[in-house]
Amino acid sequence: MPTALPARVALGLAGAVSLLLALGVLLVRPRRLAVEGYSMAPTLLPGDRLLAVRASRIGIGDLVVVRDPRDQARLLVKRVASFEPGGRMSLIGDNPEASTDSRTFGTVGRAEVVGKVARRYWPPHRASIEPG
Repeated sequence: MPTALPARVALGLAGAVSLLLALGVLLVRPRRLAVEGYSMAPTLLPGDRLLAVRASRIGIGDLVVVRDPRDQARLLVKRVASFEPGGRMSLIGDNPEASTDSRTFGTVGRAEVVGKVARRYWPPHRASIEPG
């Protein structure tokens, strides 16, 4: 017959699990954002809600969130088109006619990357992991 854990052990385990979860959230640093324009259509549409996380690996074809080189307070969602010398990235929108991207502002460095799009969570009928 199994015995119950002593209260101190159970409390210690609960605390350790809570601490690990909190550290995980801080390390991944999730960010929620809303799509406002048509530059990533048809992959992303206005009103789509995204979750972006810090990523150690970014590859060609990934959707990334970057600070707009022309206005650091503004965030852009673009697709990685290529990597240039020095690790700089060329970004492009899926709808080039409606996109302001590397063709306008040039390549961006890793420091401008806020995160990698991990999930579209809204609207429910379009929810997906790593859209695009």
